[in-house]
Amino acid sequence: KQWYQRRVAITAGITCGEMALCGDLVQAHGSEWALLKRHHTEDIFGVQICGNNPTMTSKACELINSECDVDFIDLNVGCPIDMVFNRGAGSALMDRATKLEQILTGMVHVSDIPISVKMRIGTSESKLTGISLCERLKKTGISHITIHGRTRQQRYTKKADWEYINKCKEAADPITLVGNGDILSYEDYNESQKFTDSVMIGRGALIKPWLFSEIKQQKHMDISSCERMEMLKKFTRYGLEHWGTDTSGVEKTRRFMLEWMSFLYRYIPVGVLEVLPQKINERPPYYHGRDETETLMCSDNCQDWVKLTEILLGKVPDDYNFLPKHAANSYSK
Repeated sequence: KQWYQRRVAITAGITCGEMALCGDLVQAHGSEWALLKRHHTEDIFGVQICGNNPTMTSKACELINSECDVDFIDLNVGCPIDMVFNRGAGSALMDRATKLEQILTGMVHVSDIPISVKMRIGTSESKLTGISLCERLKKTGISHITIHGRTRQQRYTKKADWEYINKCKEAADPITLVGNGDILSYEDYNESQKFTDSVMIGRGALIKPWLFSEIKQQKHMDISSCERMEMLKKFTRYGLEHWGTDTSGVEKTRRFMLEWMSFLYRYIPVGVLEVLPQKINERPPYYHGRDETETLMCSDNCQDWVKLTEILLGKVPDDYNFLPKHAANSYSK
């Protein structure tokens, strides 16, 4: 996510920016370059780019090398959304191994910054190409490979396949293989260590920004509604610092906060859970929180999220409406 959102979960040792499109970077679109911004509190920071053309991806790498302060550049070969896939980028490149090799070889050639790639286990269950790609891509000079344990077809449904990730680790040897998928507790993290060299956490950190602290301390943290509200206050402050305090800045901060809340509401407080740990794709039955604010925070009703933003950012117009845009916040079907 953007830097002001990553600051809320800054206990992570390594952070990475949101995916930026190579074409827009080369054409100097300001909104795309904003995705590459690093905050000074981020110790090890990488950026992620997406493209389908070796010339364009190499040019984007050259620009990032000359203009940005980053520690690695990651090529997204996992994005499942139709707009990206239909252009032959993102997870579509998993079915075009030769072109993917050309793209990565070109990026490595022009970059002084380490290059990595993030992908899925395949585009569908009948096309599990992750293992064969690891065997080929490790020869391109990249620093590491990250594997999300689902196919493009599965998106974020079903469980991540860590057994397959482990086979990818063996195929990628001797370079580092980073596993990704479904980690929402320190137990999930500990279990993942059996299958991979390292772990990347995405949705889990959006649902529980304190997840990295739980992993380091090896314990569940019962975060109260007051503590969670303080995180939202931080986000508000960071957002207004970034976007400005005028009407436009307030509404942009509100919109990004609401998108984040479409993940945050899925957290079930430790003090409410009957069985630990919470699993990322288990939809809980309706429940009341331990106070009114916690009940609003656990609601799946977008209008309740809007009420929370009004506490921090003021009233919205009577006809205000919000629908989350990210499919990644959905439960398994």
